[in-house]
Amino acid sequence: MMEKVYPMTLEGKEKLEQELEELKTVKRKEIVERIKIARSFGDLSENSEYESAKDEQAFVEGRITTLENMMRFAQIIDNNMDKDTVSLGHTITFIELPDGEEEEYTIVGSAEADPFSGKISNDSPIAKALLGCKLGDTVVISTPGGDMKVKIEKIS
Repeated sequence: MMEKVYPMTLEGKEKLEQELEELKTVKRKEIVERIKIARSFGDLSENSEYESAKDEQAFVEGRITTLENMMRFAQIIDNNMDKDTVSLGHTITFIELPDGEEEEYTIVGSAEADPFSGKISNDSPIAKALLGCKLGDTVVISTPGGDMKVKIEKIS
């Protein structure tokens, strides 16, 4: 069975490694301590602090497993390639036609996507439409809100 590859920038991988380290060294210990304190309250069947700590423990352990899997199958994006063609790791500036509104996004792997920071997943409708296009191209992007026509102004 083929494992999923997680494309990401070196910066994105380092950020996920830091999160993983934090979860393993700090969060795990905090949760174990919370569980120990909650157990001292007695009857576990009606102990909301204990249940809450156990739920958080399950979430953290799940996140650790996910991050370890992402690290194992990470594929670092080389963003020093052709600056005339849109590809993973590039920052794209385009103008919406006909109103001329300018937008800028960096196309990254899904593991490090953060739309509020201008980092969109390569699986998003905008990125899928832009990948492989050239500087100056006019592209029609199909989004859930309707089609959007844009002109690529800058690739960096």
